[in-house]
Amino acid sequence: QVQLVESGGGLVQAGGSLRLSCAASGRSFSTYAMGWFRQAPENEREFVAAINWNGSNTNYADSVKGRFTISRDNAENSVSLQMSSLKPEDTAEYYCKARHYRNYITYWGQGTQVTVSS
Repeated sequence: QVQLVESGGGLVQAGGSLRLSCAASGRSFSTYAMGWFRQAPENEREFVAAINWNGSNTNYADSVKGRFTISRDNAENSVSLQMSSLKPEDTAEYYCKARHYRNYITYWGQGTQVTVSS
């Protein structure tokens, strides 16, 4: 069992930056690939970024490439999403996801709201 708690969301002006964090509790954090997803009102949840177990491989949605950076700290059981050059269309609830590397069991956090004003 893994519990995920996101933090760092808030209100920011377009062009600004925010750093989201996801703290994981439970066992064997390094056996999970981690990801960030987001969901805007009336939209489906969409992929934002992902990172493999040791941080050697990352992947981003085209819409955030060059603006967002995902990272993880296995010693601290945490994953972060540094968001820069934010746009109003980045406004959404942001969710942290953990997926076990072998059995693909998946856990989600409760989300943190990001609002970008124009």
